[in-house]
Amino acid sequence: MSETMPKTTPILQTIGLEKRFGGILAAQNVNLAVEPGARHALIGPNGAGKTTVINLLTGVLRPTAGRIELEGRDITSLLPHQRVRLGIARTFQINQLFLDLTPLESIGLVVSERLGSGADWWRLVGTKSAVTDEIVEIVERFRLADVMHERTAILPYGKQRLLEIALAFACRPRVLLLDEPAAGVPEAERHELLATIEALPKDVTVLLIEHDMDLVFSFAERISVLVNGALFVDGAPDEVARDPRVKAVYLGEELSA
Repeated sequence: MSETMPKTTPILQTIGLEKRFGGILAAQNVNLAVEPGARHALIGPNGAGKTTVINLLTGVLRPTAGRIELEGRDITSLLPHQRVRLGIARTFQINQLFLDLTPLESIGLVVSERLGSGADWWRLVGTKSAVTDEIVEIVERFRLADVMHERTAILPYGKQRLLEIALAFACRPRVLLLDEPAAGVPEAERHELLATIEALPKDVTVLLIEHDMDLVFSFAERISVLVNGALFVDGAPDEVARDPRVKAVYLGEELSA
């Protein structure tokens, strides 16, 4: 008699998630399940509702109906900062950065804020070696050591994108939501960005929204396709790439696993 493997509880999931803007249904009956440690991509044509779903997951928007759970806990009514404390962090399509600070200062501020000393962060950094070590580790992980003393405003765009992911990572998330991290990054800087994303530790679950299919299929272990606010296809990358419905939605765009 064969034993049944216990079912893994998704680290993040939505049940019947819906969002209306007047007469527009931007998200409809979205049942999304993201497994612990997953590399999961959410894709879809422009206007499919991807950013709406991310805004619902992070609390920027409140759903019209449905539920959001983090490790089985209902977080639907929680505010964005409460979700960050529970382990959800995100990046944005457009950078949200401290332009007058250096990467070192920005990362130091976020780490210290997480530890409850944001207003007095330089003192904390200077007196606690564990904090300093964490900041240095993040600077090096995200390939920012060569620009860590430069003002963020003058950094190359690829470095700014790396810094934004680094700031989200500094919150020590269990779930990291990356909203089009490669958008606008010049080709010469993309390799560094993609390699850094691929090297993220496996104990951080990643949900990626991205239009770049090369990035999606090189990174994701599972792909969910959103169309007109609803989940259309969900599966492994090779299954999604072969699905004729997905190819039709993308109007002949090349999808290759």
